Amino acid sequence: MNIKYKKLALVSIGAVTFALTSISIVNAAGAELPAGLQIAERINARDEGQMVSRNLTMEMIDRRGKKRVRETRGFRKYFSGENGEEKRTVIFYLAPKNIKETAFLTFDYPQAKKDDDQWLYLPAMRKVRRISASDRGDYFLGTDFTYEDIKKETKVTIEDYNRKTLREDNIDGHRVYVVESTPVSDEIAEELGYSKVIQWVDAEIWIVRKADFWDVRGNSLKTIHSTEISQVQGIWTTHRLEVVNHKTKHQTVFTFSEVDYQSPVKDSLFTKRTLRRGL
Repeated sequence: MNIKYKKLALVSIGAVTFALTSISIVNAAGAELPAGLQIAERINARDEGQMVSRNLTMEMIDRRGKKRVRETRGFRKYFSGENGEEKRTVIFYLAPKNIKETAFLTFDYPQAKKDDDQWLYLPAMRKVRRISASDRGDYFLGTDFTYEDIKKETKVTIEDYNRKTLREDNIDGHRVYVVESTPVSDEIAEELGYSKVIQWVDAEIWIVRKADFWDVRGNSLKTIHSTEISQVQGIWTTHRLEVVNHKTKHQTVFTFSEVDYQSPVKDSLFTKRTLRRGL
C-alpha cells in the first residue's frame, strides 16, 4: 500500500473510531443520566437545615420476632470554620432504664483527609470512649446501622467510593437514579464493611430511597429503605428507616418524630462533658 492509501486508511480508521466513540457518548448522554459523582454531590448539597432536634425510636427485631425498643433524643448542628462547615451530631438515650444515659457524639469534618471524631459514653463504665476511624464499620449499639451510617445520616462520603450510574428506575412511584458505589481500596472496604453499595436516589429531592449493601467477601449483606418522606418546615425529611440484615435476619427500624429545624440548638450539647452529664 502506497503512502497516499496508507494516509486514507488511517483517516478512515480514525473516522470510524471517532464515530463509534461518538455513538457511545450519544447513547449515554441520550439517556440524560448524571454521573455517579454528580449524584453524590447533589445528595450532599441537599438542604437539611442548619440545625435540627428530633426524637428517634429505635426498634431492633431478631429473627424470631423478639423486639427491643430504645427511645432517644437527638440533635445536629453545623458549625462554620476556616475549612468549611463542620457537622456535629449527638444522640442521648432516654429509655429503657438499662441503657438510659448512654450517649453518642460525632464531629464530621469538612476536610476529606481529616479523620472524623466519634465518642460513645457508656454509663455503666462511667467513661467516654473514642471510636477510631478503623471501627466505623462496626455496628452501632445492637442496630443494623454502622457507626459510619449513623454519622453520615442522609449524606454520603465522596472520597471513599468510586461511583457509576447504572440506569433510571422507579420506586413507589418516584423516579430514581440507580448508582453503584465501590470502595476506592481494599483498606477502605475493610473499614466500611462493604465491598459494594447500590443506591436508588430520588431524581427530584436527592434522597436515597433504597440501598443494597454487600460485605467485603461480596455476599449480600443488608438493605435499607427510607420511607415516610415529607417536608418539615420546608425541608425534605425521612421519618422512617427500615433495615434488613440478609445474613442474620435481624431488622432495625428507626422512626423520627417531633422533627424541628427552627428551634435553637445550644453549642454546649456537642461536648464530651455533656455526654457524661446528659440532657
